[in-house]
Amino acid sequence: MPQQVMIEISDLSASIQGTPILRNVSLSVPRGQMVGLIGRNGAGKTTLMRCIMGLLKPTAGQIKINQTVATDLEGFWRAHNKVGYMPEDRRLVANLSVEENILLPAWATKLDNPAKKLQEIYELMPEVAEFAPRLAASLSGGQQKLVAMARALLVGQEVLLLDEPFEGVAPTLCKRLIEVIMALKGQDMSVLISESDYTYTRNMVDRSYAIERGSVTTGK
Repeated sequence: MPQQVMIEISDLSASIQGTPILRNVSLSVPRGQMVGLIGRNGAGKTTLMRCIMGLLKPTAGQIKINQTVATDLEGFWRAHNKVGYMPEDRRLVANLSVEENILLPAWATKLDNPAKKLQEIYELMPEVAEFAPRLAASLSGGQQKLVAMARALLVGQEVLLLDEPFEGVAPTLCKRLIEVIMALKGQDMSVLISESDYTYTRNMVDRSYAIERGSVTTGK
């Protein structure tokens, strides 16, 4: 049987304030695989992630998530359908605790039994459990990345989008993020992970695409 594709992008184009950013992008993320999206700053990685997550409407093309055409579906549909997103800039609520930040998508989507999923995340990332009561604003940038990862995992039980998870993170915490991401490999998780080069993802992903000036130039 052919492998199920969890994310399928076909001829996707997108603009921001009238300026074309993505140009006829096509890529796929099969079930259970990790796929890299490699490109310099400004290449279009974040724009593509935002389109997949329903935060930016494309001007052309199609997005399918788990065989459902999701191009025009609202962003909240993703969380209800086990798609998690870790944005490059983390987007934590500074005056909420770490645990409250992680649970935000569960409250928004009325996720069944979030306590069980939260416990699983704490077992995977015990350091996050340690600073769970602290305000998000009190954490370092790298620690905040771990919290953003935990929040994405709360709903992202089948599909996970990680936008520049290693950007601006100290080497020690980069190593820890790699350990967490690699631990997902045996969990039938489909992951799209972006990076500016192959520093961290080269030995992590099953395949990779290069994006340059809004166009995917290679896939291997």
